[in-house]
Amino acid sequence: MGTVVVGFVPKPEGQAALESGIAEARLRGAKVVVVNSHRGGNDFDDGDAAKSQAEMSRIEARLAEAGVEHEIRQLVRGFEPAEDLIGIAEDAEAELIVIGLRRRSPVGKLILGSNAQRILLDAKCPVLAVKADT
Repeated sequence: MGTVVVGFVPKPEGQAALESGIAEARLRGAKVVVVNSHRGGNDFDDGDAAKSQAEMSRIEARLAEAGVEHEIRQLVRGFEPAEDLIGIAEDAEAELIVIGLRRRSPVGKLILGSNAQRILLDAKCPVLAVKADT
Protein backbone atom coordinates (compact mmCIF):
# COMPACT_ATOMS: atom_id res chain seq x y z
CA MET A 1 0.00 0.00 0.00
CA GLY A 2 1.27 3.42 -0.95
CA THR A 3 1.23 6.56 1.13
CA VAL A 4 -0.06 10.07 0.50
CA VAL A 5 1.40 12.66 2.88
CA VAL A 6 -0.73 15.74 3.54
CA GLY A 7 0.67 18.96 5.01
CA PHE A 8 -2.09 20.35 7.21
CA VAL A 9 -2.57 23.79 8.71
CA PRO A 10 -5.87 24.81 10.36
CA LYS A 11 -6.77 27.22 7.56
CA PRO A 12 -8.76 26.93 4.32
CA GLU A 13 -5.64 25.86 2.42
CA GLY A 14 -5.06 23.06 4.93
CA GLN A 15 -8.63 21.87 4.53
CA ALA A 16 -8.21 21.89 0.73
CA ALA A 17 -5.02 19.83 1.08
CA LEU A 18 -6.78 17.35 3.37
CA GLU A 19 -9.73 16.83 1.00
CA SER A 20 -7.43 16.46 -2.01
CA GLY A 21 -5.24 14.05 -0.05
CA ILE A 22 -8.27 11.91 0.81
CA ALA A 23 -9.34 11.89 -2.86
CA GLU A 24 -5.83 10.94 -4.02
CA ALA A 25 -5.57 8.17 -1.41
CA ARG A 26 -8.87 6.70 -2.60
CA LEU A 27 -7.72 6.79 -6.24
CA ARG A 28 -4.40 5.15 -5.38
CA GLY A 29 -5.62 2.74 -2.70
CA ALA A 30 -3.14 4.46 -0.40
CA LYS A 31 -2.83 5.38 3.26
CA VAL A 32 -3.04 9.06 4.28
CA VAL A 33 -0.47 10.51 6.67
CA VAL A 34 -1.51 13.97 7.85
CA VAL A 35 1.36 16.10 9.16
CA ASN A 36 0.72 19.15 11.33
CA SER A 37 4.04 20.77 12.19
CA HIS A 38 4.72 23.69 14.55
CA ARG A 39 8.09 25.23 15.30
CA GLY A 40 7.23 25.46 19.00
CA GLY A 41 9.02 27.87 21.30
CA ASN A 42 7.45 30.92 22.92
CA ASP A 43 4.95 31.31 20.08
CA PHE A 44 3.27 27.97 20.85
CA ASP A 45 1.72 27.98 24.34
CA ASP A 46 -0.75 25.71 26.18
CA GLY A 47 -3.73 27.44 24.58
CA ASP A 48 -2.31 26.86 21.12
CA ALA A 49 -1.62 23.22 22.00
CA ALA A 50 -5.21 22.67 23.16
CA LYS A 51 -6.62 24.36 20.06
CA SER A 52 -4.34 22.30 17.84
CA GLN A 53 -5.33 19.07 19.59
CA ALA A 54 -9.02 19.86 19.09
CA GLU A 55 -8.34 20.46 15.39
CA MET A 56 -6.51 17.13 15.11
CA SER A 57 -9.51 15.38 16.70
CA ARG A 58 -11.70 16.92 14.01
CA ILE A 59 -9.27 15.73 11.32
CA GLU A 60 -9.28 12.24 12.83
CA ALA A 61 -13.08 12.16 12.60
CA ARG A 62 -13.00 13.36 8.96
CA LEU A 63 -10.48 10.68 7.98
CA ALA A 64 -12.49 7.96 9.74
CA GLU A 65 -15.65 9.18 7.97
CA ALA A 66 -13.80 9.03 4.62
CA GLY A 67 -12.93 5.41 5.29
CA VAL A 68 -9.24 5.69 4.37
CA GLU A 69 -6.42 4.14 6.31
CA HIS A 70 -4.69 7.02 8.04
CA GLU A 71 -2.23 8.31 10.57
CA ILE A 72 -1.88 11.79 12.08
CA ARG A 73 1.44 13.22 13.14
CA GLN A 74 1.44 16.41 15.14
CA LEU A 75 4.95 17.72 15.60
CA VAL A 76 6.30 20.50 17.80
CA ARG A 77 10.04 20.05 17.73
CA GLY A 78 11.60 23.20 16.36
CA PHE A 79 11.97 22.21 12.72
CA GLU A 80 10.52 24.10 9.81
CA PRO A 81 7.26 22.53 8.58
CA ALA A 82 8.85 21.83 5.17
CA GLU A 83 11.65 19.88 6.84
CA ASP A 84 9.18 17.77 8.81
CA LEU A 85 6.95 17.10 5.80
CA ILE A 86 9.80 16.13 3.48
CA GLY A 87 11.38 13.91 6.14
CA ILE A 88 8.15 12.06 6.87
CA ALA A 89 7.46 11.62 3.15
CA GLU A 90 10.92 10.14 2.65
CA ASP A 91 10.62 7.83 5.66
CA ALA A 92 7.20 6.60 4.46
CA GLU A 93 8.41 6.31 0.85
CA ALA A 94 5.39 8.43 -0.06
CA GLU A 95 4.14 8.42 -3.60
CA LEU A 96 2.67 11.91 -3.26
CA ILE A 97 2.76 14.97 -1.01
CA VAL A 98 -0.29 17.26 -0.95
CA ILE A 99 0.02 20.86 0.25
CA GLY A 100 -2.36 23.81 0.25
CA LEU A 101 -1.50 27.24 -1.05
CA ARG A 102 -3.17 30.49 -0.07
CA ARG A 103 -4.23 33.29 -2.34
CA ARG A 104 -1.62 36.00 -2.61
CA SER A 105 -1.57 39.61 -3.73
CA PRO A 106 -0.06 40.39 -7.13
CA VAL A 107 3.25 41.25 -5.47
CA GLY A 108 3.06 38.18 -3.23
CA LYS A 109 2.66 35.97 -6.30
CA LEU A 110 6.24 36.74 -7.23
CA ILE A 111 7.40 34.93 -4.11
CA LEU A 112 5.92 31.58 -3.16
CA GLY A 113 5.82 30.84 0.58
CA SER A 114 9.19 29.52 1.75
CA ASN A 115 7.78 26.22 3.09
CA ALA A 116 5.76 25.55 -0.06
CA GLN A 117 8.72 26.44 -2.26
CA ARG A 118 11.06 24.17 -0.35
CA ILE A 119 8.61 21.26 -0.51
CA LEU A 120 8.06 21.74 -4.26
CA LEU A 121 11.79 21.92 -4.95
CA ASP A 122 13.23 19.41 -2.47
CA ALA A 123 10.67 16.59 -2.24
CA LYS A 124 11.78 13.33 -3.85
CA CYS A 125 8.22 12.43 -4.85
CA PRO A 126 5.56 14.35 -6.80
CA VAL A 127 3.87 17.25 -5.00
CA LEU A 128 0.27 18.29 -5.56
CA ALA A 129 -0.30 21.94 -4.59
CA VAL A 130 -3.97 22.91 -4.23
CA LYS A 131 -5.67 26.17 -3.36
CA ALA A 132 -8.66 26.77 -1.16
CA ASP A 133 -12.07 27.65 -2.59
CA THR A 134 -12.10 31.27 -1.43
